[in-house]
Amino acid sequence: MSQSPPPHTSDAHDGDGHEVVLLGGIANRGKVVRIGDTVHRPQRATARATHALLQHLEAVGFDGAPRFLGVDHRNREILTYVSGTPVLPPYPDWALIDEALMSVAKLLRAYHDAVADFDPTPYRWPQSPPESMAGELVSHNDPNLDNIIFRDGKAVALIDFDLASPGSRLWDVACAARLWVPLRPDAYITDARRGRAFQRLRLFVDSYGLDRVERSHILSAVQQNQQWFFELVEWHIAAGHRAFRQYKKAETRMPPVEYAHWLSENQEIARATLGL
Repeated sequence: MSQSPPPHTSDAHDGDGHEVVLLGGIANRGKVVRIGDTVHRPQRATARATHALLQHLEAVGFDGAPRFLGVDHRNREILTYVSGTPVLPPYPDWALIDEALMSVAKLLRAYHDAVADFDPTPYRWPQSPPESMAGELVSHNDPNLDNIIFRDGKAVALIDFDLASPGSRLWDVACAARLWVPLRPDAYITDARRGRAFQRLRLFVDSYGLDRVERSHILSAVQQNQQWFFELVEWHIAAGHRAFRQYKKAETRMPPVEYAHWLSENQEIARATLGL
């Protein structure tokens, strides 16, 4: 797709509507609002790249992402409001079943197929994944539970593309699997998913369609992804983002060394479950 024009300024979707703060997220907590059928969000320094990505997704007919509409009088980006339900704590039972997990994998695959021919080179992007996990396509990089919208128990859209940057399919799959399966010790899982981590990992990669070679690298990708996000959170804390201090206290947050050790200890059972 050719380079997109710079964002235009518009008040057409601003008006005098009442602002309703949308829940979820960390970096922009309390700053993302809904006005009618639009969402207004603070812009990042790399917003032009994100907007070009969203415009590409619209052009190729991918309906699993918000549309970029312009910029309001307060210099906030305007996006279409995606109707449905994000998965927020306390997590509802329907979001933890296998069918929901499978739909996340299929949505992620559909996004990757839609973005495969998008050229990211004209734009400045946020920090990309490690070099070994970058360069294939623009990955979402943050398919967290609160960044996926559901309708009738099925994942239908990705939101919050602020971290999107040149990455890879495997990187997004590793991130989504780590968070949605979830891939962590049973001591850190208190719901019905406990005891089924590697079984659900197999279900996720099967639903996405990873081939044998990609499966053989999934645990390494998961380990790198966990460390990358751990360091990203530490960076935000050092930069003074208070919301990340609370996130750091989450009971499910493990130091990278401890997490890597757990993956190593369970490598054989994971590979056997994955059919490797």
